Parts: sequence; structure tokens; C-alpha cells
Amino acid sequence: MHTVDAHGAAIPVIGFGTWRLTGEGCARAVAEALTAGYRHIDGAAGYGNERWVGEGIRASGVPRDEIFITTKVRPDDLDDPDFQRSVDRSVADLGIDQVDLVLIHWPSKTLPTATCMASLNKARARGVARHIGLSNFTIALLREAWAATDAPLVTNQCEYHPYLRQDRLIAACREWGMAFTAFSPLGRTRVLEDPVIAEIASRRGKTPAQVVLRWDIQQPAVVTIPKSADPTRIRANIDIFDFALSNDEMAAISHLGARHRHRVADGATAPEWDE
Repeated sequence: MHTVDAHGAAIPVIGFGTWRLTGEGCARAVAEALTAGYRHIDGAAGYGNERWVGEGIRASGVPRDEIFITTKVRPDDLDDPDFQRSVDRSVADLGIDQVDLVLIHWPSKTLPTATCMASLNKARARGVARHIGLSNFTIALLREAWAATDAPLVTNQCEYHPYLRQDRLIAACREWGMAFTAFSPLGRTRVLEDPVIAEIASRRGKTPAQVVLRWDIQQPAVVTIPKSADPTRIRANIDIFDFALSNDEMAAISHLGARHRHRVADGATAPEWDE
């Protein structure tokens, strides 16, 4: 599996998202993903399914040391000792000794960034997380986080797809030596109907989803985490290493963000976005 290397973390460039997967269906989907070749599982305490994610990991038979596992801590749990309890609960529910990466799921609207970073760093110092990072942080908040952290931050996980440009934020992550992890990389399927993407997919003999995911991982230091409960789509989404998009095709897809602005993750927990 190809990886993005960031401050000592080797993050597989394509991961399997687990948001909204529940129960036995979640376990089956995780096991299917690992059998299909995924080696990066993205979860969160807030998803309420980490016990099932753990069952899927065990059912796959893939050794633990071959899998990069991420969890996230909710905004309400960012102060100690709530933060540590959250990570400990995730590790226990997953049935593992430590996660490879723990993220702050959303920046706090009530606590100083320095307080949140102290909790995040403590989880790493305690050994329950190998690496630490962020999710949904803007450039200004990234700056605050880096000023307050003891250990390096290896990624910033944010919404990213062809209908939502993130050029400045991705550039900032690269300047700090971070990976940028794209969630909702298909814009909850909306971008799959775009005629530009459809035409490239037809020419390449690939699905629109495969074209978009390939566009993601051809960008330096970008990781993508699609999600599906359908075994056929799970396998198709990782089948993106046998072709490459041309510079013109990459540019054509990137240009879609200049004509569209479609954000699917926006609500009370969201910060004031860079745009």
C-alpha cells in the first residue's frame, strides 16, 4: 500500500471510512475492506460503532501491525480527563492496545486551543496513541495548534472533493509537513454526476468514483477515506493503482471547484471556514 509520510507516520493513501456504519453491517464492511486490501481504517468515538469496527478487524484476519487505525475525540471531551477517557474507551472498544492516530474531531468553541492540545499530547505521551493530529481545523487554528503542541501533528482531516476547493489549506498543511486527509471525497456522490468526471471515467474505463479517488491520491501528501457498505463499491474504490490521470485531466477536475461550492459537513460544530 502506498503511504504518505508525515513526521514519522506512514499513512496509507486510501483508507476506509466508517461513519454511519452500524452493527453487524459495520463489522462486515470493515472485514470486507481489509480483505480487499485497505490497510487504513478511519473511525471516531462520535460514530458510536468502534466495537463493531474492532469485530470487523478481527474477522478479517489481517494482523494488527499491518493496519493503520484512526480515532477521533468529540468536541465535548477535549478537556482532561474526559479526553483520556474517550481515547481509552475507543481503544477498549476496538480491542487493541493503542491507536495509530488520534485526532481532535472538531475544534472547540469553548476551550482554548492550548488546553485541547495539552489533552491531545497527553494521549500520545501515555502511549494510547502513536501519533496525533487534527480534523476540521482552519489555517488560523492550525497555526494556534502548532504553537501549542509538543509533538508533531501528522494530519488535518477535512472535507475535500472536486466541488470544494481547499488549495490554501492543503498548502498550509504541506508547509507544516502534515498530510491532508480528505473525508467525503465524493461529495456524498454529488460529484459523480459531473460531466467532466464522467467523460474522463468513460475514456479511462473506470468509474467516476475511481477517477475522483485517483485525483485525490495523485496530489502530494493527500490521503482519501471513502466509505461504502456495498462490497462491490468497497472493492472498486481501492482499485485505483493501475492507472494515472494526465496533467490535463487533473487540472480539469481541480477546476470544477472554481465553478461549484458544495460543502456537506457544516453545522453548529463547524469553525469559521477559511473561505
